[in-house]
Amino acid sequence: MTVSRVQIVARGLTHRCPNCGAHTLFKPGALFKINPQCPACGFQFERDNDEGFFLGSMSLNYGVTLVGFLVPVLLLWYFKVIGDTTAAVLAGVGAIGFPALFYRSSRSWWLMNYYFFFPHHLPANGGKGRAGEDRNT
Repeated sequence: MTVSRVQIVARGLTHRCPNCGAHTLFKPGALFKINPQCPACGFQFERDNDEGFFLGSMSLNYGVTLVGFLVPVLLLWYFKVIGDTTAAVLAGVGAIGFPALFYRSSRSWWLMNYYFFFPHHLPANGGKGRAGEDRNT
């Protein structure tokens, strides 16, 4: 294999293309726009034939928001470390702000998780690079 699982994890944690490692996962200057394909190697991030591929990244984002932000706010409120108003404001702002800030990481981490388990789907490893293809190999 040309791209190892360690490289896939390192690239996922740093928001890089899982195939070539270039910083091309997101469009320059756009916070929420993922490139449909890598400008450096042509690897397709967006899946034409797999509509729900990035639903996993939304679930990941939701879970991290809940466990990493809202539960601690709830616990701080429950144990009277913070007051009612502070907890409500933190929860409201955090429920909107935290997922927006974590958006890029959740997309990158979802690609990282997929290709960690299916590294042979990457073009650099001889695959076609699409989630819907090569599944039987």
